Amino acid sequence: MPYSLDFKKKVINFVENGGMLTKAAHIFGIGRASIYRWLSRPTLSATKVKSRQRKLDWKELEKDVKQNPESRVVRQS
Repeated sequence: MPYSLDFKKKVINFVENGGMLTKAAHIFGIGRASIYRWLSRPTLSATKVKSRQRKLDWKELEKDVKQNPESRVVRQS
């Protein structure tokens, strides 16, 4: 989950002003690993994701369904 730069600064400020890292994680509802990662960066900046890999290739799925119509799974309630 991407966090805003303001949020990251607020968390880092809490820790740098004497707050316990574990307490910061609990208060702000984030993982300690995120805080450690932010503290280890030379400059704090917003994370920009260029692209994400899709978990499912829709064209390949459509092709597979057309080739194997008898393999279709029907969910029952």
